[in-house]
Amino acid sequence: MSGLGNDTAGDAVDIVSDGRTDEERVARRDEAVRAAVEQGLLGPDSPIVGLLDVTGIRESAAALRAAFEAVTAPGTPVLHAFAVKATPLVPVLRLLSEAGIGAEVASPGELALARAAGLPPERTVLDSPAKTQAELREALELGIAVNADNPQELARIDALMRSAPSRSPLGLRVNPQMGSGSIEATSTATATSKFGVPLRDEGAREWVVGAYLERPWLTRLHTHTGSQGIPLSLMARGVAETYALAEEINERAGRRQIDTVDIGGGLPVNFSSDVTTPTYAQYARLLSEAVPGLFGGRYGLVTEFGRSLLAKHGTLLARVEYAKSAGGRPVAVTHAGVQVATRTVYAPAAWPLRLAAYDAKGRPKTGGEVVQDVAGPACFAGDLLAEARSLPPLEPGDVVAALDTGAYAFAHHYAYNSLARPGIHGFVPDGTGSVAFATVREAQGLDAIVAESGGAHASALTTLRTPGRP
Repeated sequence: MSGLGNDTAGDAVDIVSDGRTDEERVARRDEAVRAAVEQGLLGPDSPIVGLLDVTGIRESAAALRAAFEAVTAPGTPVLHAFAVKATPLVPVLRLLSEAGIGAEVASPGELALARAAGLPPERTVLDSPAKTQAELREALELGIAVNADNPQELARIDALMRSAPSRSPLGLRVNPQMGSGSIEATSTATATSKFGVPLRDEGAREWVVGAYLERPWLTRLHTHTGSQGIPLSLMARGVAETYALAEEINERAGRRQIDTVDIGGGLPVNFSSDVTTPTYAQYARLLSEAVPGLFGGRYGLVTEFGRSLLAKHGTLLARVEYAKSAGGRPVAVTHAGVQVATRTVYAPAAWPLRLAAYDAKGRPKTGGEVVQDVAGPACFAGDLLAEARSLPPLEPGDVVAALDTGAYAFAHHYAYNSLARPGIHGFVPDGTGSVAFATVREAQGLDAIVAESGGAHASALTTLRTPGRP
């Protein structure tokens, strides 16, 4: 299983990046780390915190919109729906909404977050392989776009549409079964993927065509070829297969029944350096060359990017509590581990983290590097952010920054050892040479940990008795 490098090797795209933008992002990050220490967001009593670069998030949203505007015919309806699972934080969704980005939700909780952020139904898409009757009913009542995952779910929608016709745009998710990328667990278009209708299974394609011909209200087609580890060429092939199916259905229907194609997200992120690659512009150009008919104005487009919008704009900071040695190797014990970097801890080969070292004042550490482990606070030996990593010598009070953690990291808490969820703060340069912060999520307190662990029901089991027994 390969690590998270470029993930686009062999693709027919030029790997370039706006170096100026990347350098500006690094400079903002360094200033934010220093300011977080100076302003007390990170310190002895608050030894872990997540930071979000508001300027960078806005730039990513603008880059996404511009990339597809450059290749689509004028007037083409395009909805970029952020995959809420990537960073499920209400202020982030509000920020993206103001930047012209909608929401793709996959659970009642994610829908509640999107609604709390003010996302309107017409800019929300519901995808999930396990939607309940109640979820479907709510979405159809609100007018939210829904992509059915399988024939049984489509039958549920049939019944709901008969009882109360909805204005919701409705579609069907298909799996082109293109194969996996370098990370099996995030490959969604394998032969046995749990997602969508598998187009290469016997009789499946004809069933899909028939399902549309029988339902004039079925007007969208959805696919999502994969996530991190999927090369752009494979993603483009999945979109091309889905476009060909849309054309076939419309030809068989004798009209433009499918009016919108949802191409999902999945643009990989370069986790090996500060360079942003691949870019949205590269992917949009590749798609327009591979599937030109999709961008000519006959179809509306929906995208569902998540990781690529947020990953590089998040930084997790943790103080070094102790510096020790084991077996001759230095070990820096920090407050960031499995609770905030779950994938890295349990699958380090697939999800390695890039780390940066800062001193106790939040300034980048320089000088000679030593091979050392960076450990988390959880009570098991594998709780490591990095093993045998070359970094400047870490000492108590220093700061370790886990980079590129704006998606699928510090907002996805894993409550091992009842460790508290860290506070998260957004930041922007304040125009005076310093940094302004805003609270995105408050740090979890001990009372909240007790409450969600059944504190209100402390006597529930001791008072439970089987009749006739003491």
